[in-house]
Amino acid sequence: MDTAALLAYFTGLQEHIVAGLAAFDGQPFLTDSWQRPEGGGGLTRLIEEGDFFERGGVNFSHVTGSSLPASATAARPALAGRAWEAMGVSLVLHPRNPYCPTAHMNVRCFVAGKENEDPVWWFGGGMDLTPYYGFEEDARHFHATCKQALAPFGAEVHARYKKWCDEYFFLKHRNEPRGVGGIFFDDLSEGGFDRCFGLTQAVGNAFLPAYLPLAERRRALPYTDRERDFQAYRRGRYVEFNLVWDRGTLFGLQSGGRTESILMSLPPLVKWRYDWKPEAGSAEEKLYTDFLKPRDWA
Repeated sequence: MDTAALLAYFTGLQEHIVAGLAAFDGQPFLTDSWQRPEGGGGLTRLIEEGDFFERGGVNFSHVTGSSLPASATAARPALAGRAWEAMGVSLVLHPRNPYCPTAHMNVRCFVAGKENEDPVWWFGGGMDLTPYYGFEEDARHFHATCKQALAPFGAEVHARYKKWCDEYFFLKHRNEPRGVGGIFFDDLSEGGFDRCFGLTQAVGNAFLPAYLPLAERRRALPYTDRERDFQAYRRGRYVEFNLVWDRGTLFGLQSGGRTESILMSLPPLVKWRYDWKPEAGSAEEKLYTDFLKPRDWA
């Protein structure tokens, strides 16, 4: 495997995405370089109180450790405890306008080593969309872009990764999905390094084309305190998923990662209510009835 090629791609991807998002927002992203005591470090690019993004971050990390946490080896328990190296880019974007969805994307590579044995590597990643007020054309565009990105890697790949995303980004304690899904994959090594790296690059490169057109369509829509209130309530589900179920968050915290960068994914303003239900026939109810259920969007 070519570690130098991985490093060049992931750092370049971060730079490319930040440039596109900063141009879209109109405000620059802050830069915070950090080092991890056990090994490695990263670069956090963050925007808070931007013109469009209320909070957003694009993280690059390249970290190493002596004992791989269990959260990283759910499908490979035999690798737990091995020396490891992880590299990738992760982003979460929280727009201020409630008609614009929250977005998440991650691409990564893990390597687990053991003395006198060949290293074991795998890729993971994906992207998903979390609207507060759903628009069918937005969901269809996002999913169609994901499907197009994966088309060169096999006719069945998109359907498999879409289903995986629907199953992964699901709040079991709420019995509801986090959003309208997208694609998700993990423990990818089939077909060799070049195929897996190529697929991972295709996913990373597809994010801006998947997200910016729909953000552009909604950015000027007027909204009131009612929509902001519902957005804050639904953001609570985002927090619940990330802190309770998300393997990436758990891995970062269990491996002694940088807490500020790991929790960059959380929205700035959130609300919880006891047993709240949307009004029948309302736009808020439509999110539950029409969007928070698996659908064949593409």
